[in-house]
Amino acid sequence: MSRLQKIFAPHSIAVIGASSEPGKVGSVVLANLLSGQFAGPIYPVNPRHETVQGLKAYRGLGDLPEQVDLAIICTPAKTVSAIVRQCGESGVGGLVILSAGFREAGTTGHQAEEALRSELLNFPELRVLGPNCLGVMVPASHLNASFAASMALPGRVAFVSQSGALCTAMLDWACEESLGFSHFISVGNMLDVDMADLLDYLADDANTDAVILYIESIERARRFMSAARAFARRKPIVAYKAGRFAESAQAAASHTGAMAGVDSVYEAAFERAGIVRVFAVDDLFDCAQLLARGPRVRGQRLAIVTNAGGPGVMACDALLARHGQLAQLSASTLSTLDRFLPPSWSHRNPVDVLGDATPERFARALETVAADPHVDAVLAILTPQAMTDPTSVARGLVEVARRTDKPILANWMGGQLVREGVDILNTAGVPTTSTPDEAVAAFMNLVRYTRNLQLLYETPRDMPFEFDGQLSQARQRLQALFDTDRDILYEAESKQLLGAYGIETAEVREGSTVEDVVALARSVGFPVVLKIVSPQITHKTDVGGVVLNVADEAQVRTAYAEMIAGVQQARPDAVIHAVSVQPMVSLPGAMELIIGAKKDPVFGPVIMVGIGGIAAELFQDRALGLPPLNERLALRMLESLRAWPLLKGYRGRQPIANVDRLIEVLLRVSKLVADFPQIAELDANPVLVRDDRAIVLDARVVVDRQAVDNPDPRRFAHLAIRPYPEEMSEPAVLTDGTRVTLRPIKPEDEPLWHKLLASCSRESLWARFQFMFKTESHEAAIRFCFVDYDRELTSVAEADVDGTRKLLGVARLTGDGNSRRAEFAVLVGEPWQGKGLGTLLTEYCLKHADRVSVQDVYAVTGRTNTRMIHVFKRLGFDLAAADDPTLLLATKRLPVDTQAPATVGSR
Repeated sequence: MSRLQKIFAPHSIAVIGASSEPGKVGSVVLANLLSGQFAGPIYPVNPRHETVQGLKAYRGLGDLPEQVDLAIICTPAKTVSAIVRQCGESGVGGLVILSAGFREAGTTGHQAEEALRSELLNFPELRVLGPNCLGVMVPASHLNASFAASMALPGRVAFVSQSGALCTAMLDWACEESLGFSHFISVGNMLDVDMADLLDYLADDANTDAVILYIESIERARRFMSAARAFARRKPIVAYKAGRFAESAQAAASHTGAMAGVDSVYEAAFERAGIVRVFAVDDLFDCAQLLARGPRVRGQRLAIVTNAGGPGVMACDALLARHGQLAQLSASTLSTLDRFLPPSWSHRNPVDVLGDATPERFARALETVAADPHVDAVLAILTPQAMTDPTSVARGLVEVARRTDKPILANWMGGQLVREGVDILNTAGVPTTSTPDEAVAAFMNLVRYTRNLQLLYETPRDMPFEFDGQLSQARQRLQALFDTDRDILYEAESKQLLGAYGIETAEVREGSTVEDVVALARSVGFPVVLKIVSPQITHKTDVGGVVLNVADEAQVRTAYAEMIAGVQQARPDAVIHAVSVQPMVSLPGAMELIIGAKKDPVFGPVIMVGIGGIAAELFQDRALGLPPLNERLALRMLESLRAWPLLKGYRGRQPIANVDRLIEVLLRVSKLVADFPQIAELDANPVLVRDDRAIVLDARVVVDRQAVDNPDPRRFAHLAIRPYPEEMSEPAVLTDGTRVTLRPIKPEDEPLWHKLLASCSRESLWARFQFMFKTESHEAAIRFCFVDYDRELTSVAEADVDGTRKLLGVARLTGDGNSRRAEFAVLVGEPWQGKGLGTLLTEYCLKHADRVSVQDVYAVTGRTNTRMIHVFKRLGFDLAAADDPTLLLATKRLPVDTQAPATVGSR
């Protein structure tokens, strides 16, 4: 990421196409750099002028007195490729291409952009923002490399936008409201530097507390998801997605396709990445400021303290309408409030301290309510009544906010009378709004952010099921199902896929004549279900292609004839391949669900679960999730359904479904779509679920013809999130004969990871972490057990010790997502030291370093850690003194020919 410093923290700048002519982009950019008082040298490049805006002008980059960090290109699109070549040959570090006329300009523009892309391939070290962008501002360092009409104020929230027009509007509004930014970035066409790169860069920026994204589309979903998840772990991301209601380019071929629209997939992706989505541009900055200020909310129970009953009720309504929760104050809190509030106070939440409340009464009520263990956050609402001092109340609120670790929000209603109080609150970092509804919306954004992080880092259970050991061989056989010219698999073929992954389906047999069907029905056993089999018919019930509860042979003959005739009349174009027979499955009290998947053009496969049957699209009760799923993610999907109370057991009734069985089915479907990129859509509908069983009655798989005809050689390339690399599991033996399995860590390992750390001495923990590590902390475990397999490798050694699974050691190789340099660290449990495990784990990490595109490895170890020093020497590390005299720095460069190709931007 250090290369991006050339764009955002340059020491020198060249403006190519600089001008003195008013209204030209090159004129505005140079004027902005000068008026912004950028501290470094600025070189106008224009071969037709001796001076530009009072500065000496240069004919070209070769004439500059020094090699510049950043070049800003303001010339027409047709000249840009040649200029980029000159920049690359001159050693320029970063480019901001403001020029328009690329892919946004039609066919000619597409050709210009492809020419530019080809040129950039010759200069992999050169980082490029744009083309077709407004530019970039870094107010704290007085950098205004843009053609915006004004300079952003300094602040601690970064703004990144795909729309230059929105940038100018947001900038104008922010200046009016005296709101500042750490960075203000227009990304344009994102030929190289994209949002993922910027998230990685801003995650390490000490001046950025949160980031706002304005998104129109995402091209490299996997890179984006990886960077967003890493960023959200440390800082909030707020996003506005434009184009919510864009229609799909093709009609859906399944219920899943119809129900999983474009916007709903973005919603699922944002949730999985930990991004807070807002639906109004006005909310973007307020939400980001609020999330950045903290503290984070622990739950959704809100208490309201107000000096006016009406606004308190308004806030309560707004909270309940957004599915928030009004806190139930404890008896102790109510008793305390009774002691100092007037007898006519509300005696409940919202807490009405009455219109004559003094600043002391208001502050004491706030502090009492905030101390209640049943309260997660407090909203203070003030109206400027005759006996009210808004300024003094604001000062009291600030003091209460400093003494509590719970979020306190303020809604000072009014104008001039409350202005001074609002300024006091804002200066102290207390979030303020102008209406109760805005305050509640802000609080619910806090709740959503917390929920998203919990979803990201909630430790899943190890589910008590395994896939058949022969699954890898079965996968090879199943590939043949897609080697046809049909776009939709027959039901029997679709069920064959599901069955191979351990999902129970109703048996299907096919007959091409009425006598075949009668014989099959007799073999299956009455009653049976008859279904039409035709490659042209997707929804069989729509054309009378399903007959239920056929009781005997005579009914089979009658149903067969009527169904064939009806289908031929309804769909004379359809080729009837066969009629299928399956048992009539009856599960009294069962619920019909739909479980499926759809390959989104941006994020790849998306899993869906919801109310099924013929009314699936009518009720639209469904939840989406990106694979790979784990137990917690699958459970959250089920819990988000409106039908969840029925599944779990409602008003004293027995649960309809075995939740663990449903979770298992979702996990199996997740693995299925991960293994087969040829699946464009999958429907298992209906799935009958009951407390003892989950069985798929009908199934349909739509084939992704592109994936069949042009397969991607990279496994899991179609997924937005890299799944657990099970293929990396390998056996090993310690010097004492103990058999271990070396493999990547997974979130389910957290309990075993805690036990490993508990087995280590204080000296071992200090040697590994260089501070007294809290072994029981879930927050610490998140950093080590919840791994992004695209950017870091944490490996463990697992063994069966006296019939119990244990982790004996752990090693970690961690980069920054774009760098090819990574830190290595290893920890071996006390009972297993001196048995060669440290060497095994180190060799394992070096062997698989190419999976996270690492070339340079470094590690820090104590001078007294003779075992690891010996390991490093034996494996070819170079040892040198570290800054701390008690430590050594070990470094090793891995062979280049073993590395994965470097990924530079989206070129």
